[in-house]
Amino acid sequence: MRMSRKTGSGRSDIAKALKFFTHVAVHIIVCVAIGVFLGMWLDSKLGTSPWLLIILSFLGMGAAFKSIIELGKR
Repeated sequence: MRMSRKTGSGRSDIAKALKFFTHVAVHIIVCVAIGVFLGMWLDSKLGTSPWLLIILSFLGMGAAFKSIIELGKR
């Protein structure tokens, strides 16, 4: 007897998982980077160093976690 193997399905699942984790990583990096760079820029313009950098970094992290939760619900 010959056993059939489903190679297409396994590769599809791996591709979907890789796509999801890449999407999550990009969301985290972009959200935090926007917060950091916006905080640095505003600190340099307003002379409030390092307060806006810290605050906007935390807001960027919060936005990243919110984005991950929303991605997980899909």
